[in-house]
Amino acid sequence: MNDTKGRAPGKPDSPNGAEPPRGGILMGRPFGVPVYVTPSWFLVAALITWVFGSRLDEVLPGLGAARYLLAFSFAVAFYGSVLVHELAHTVVGLRYKLGVRRIQLQFLGGISEIEKEADRPWREFWLALVGPLLSLVLAGAFWAGLRAVEPGTVPAVLLAGLMISNLVVAAFNLLPGLPLDGGRMLRAVVWAVTGNPMKGTLAAVWTGRALAVAVVLALPVLGSAQQPQRSTGEAMLDGVLAAILGFIIWQGAGNALRNARLKEVLPGLKVRDLARRSIDVTADTPLGEALRRAHEAHAGAIVVVDGRGEPVALVKESAVSGVPEHRRPWIAVSAVSRDLEPGHTLPVDLAGEQILETLRRAPASEYLVVRADGTVYGVLSLADLERRLASALLGRPTV
Repeated sequence: MNDTKGRAPGKPDSPNGAEPPRGGILMGRPFGVPVYVTPSWFLVAALITWVFGSRLDEVLPGLGAARYLLAFSFAVAFYGSVLVHELAHTVVGLRYKLGVRRIQLQFLGGISEIEKEADRPWREFWLALVGPLLSLVLAGAFWAGLRAVEPGTVPAVLLAGLMISNLVVAAFNLLPGLPLDGGRMLRAVVWAVTGNPMKGTLAAVWTGRALAVAVVLALPVLGSAQQPQRSTGEAMLDGVLAAILGFIIWQGAGNALRNARLKEVLPGLKVRDLARRSIDVTADTPLGEALRRAHEAHAGAIVVVDGRGEPVALVKESAVSGVPEHRRPWIAVSAVSRDLEPGHTLPVDLAGEQILETLRRAPASEYLVVRADGTVYGVLSLADLERRLASALLGRPTV
């Protein structure tokens, strides 16, 4: 399966301060975009090698064990075609200045992680169409090569397999349901007709979920119809693959809906509304005393200041919860604090997607919020932001 996937705007990539995962083995950086091969690729490559190699004996008898080498070569060439498909999305995404985070080759194909949503429906349509279009072009190129070689030879079998597989990739991705390219095209069409991108997303999401159910139910039946004499193992393999594929489509459709709802919620997010009231204490203040003062002031956060009253650290809520109550009078706040680092101070007027972009650049569990004159306004807890987003997605009222 191949699809374009915009980055989820729900929260920073790594709340604990680590860099986002590399995504597998780095294979190169075409157009400056890293291409990763995930460990799951080796699993599907082995599966293709086994299935395709087992059937090569019927087409090219006499190859012996070499048929598995040929089958592995087909698996590598097929994923080379998948990479071309994803690079097509990448080039268009870069052309529209949408940003491309990375390309991943994985279990059922590839993913181009587009960082931003297209701002116009026709751009969304073209961004989605170009991948299947390149797959069709590749299928045509392999067909032309097939006509130039002798039938029944190793090159002919490889070219035929690559032609068919690219046709399947193109046809599958043109199915009109998210997260497939055809779903993004459907979303773009409905968006253009109604003027409402959310209506387009909803149409493509529910079509995608219907496709997921159809895949689970129909693929094993089709396999049985085409090969009535299949073994029990082959039938079970078809059923497992159909279930995995259906699950991935269903999950991808749900993620697309979540991202679309987040995009609607984001403009209403303001640091000013999310920040907790805070109190200032020095580093040697006992934790129990600091918590008592915060309770009296109805504050939800504690800022550690130096002798001049300048903020130098924030008390970590997760660290406080790990200290037994009877020990809190004997532990200084410095033991449960995190030093303020560059990027951990936010302006009080920060709002919308700028909040998430700022948090992605410097992940932390708490952030100091300051007014324009540099005075402390409060503390933003990542947990509060995540709860607000989760409540909005579930349609619950926020307070």
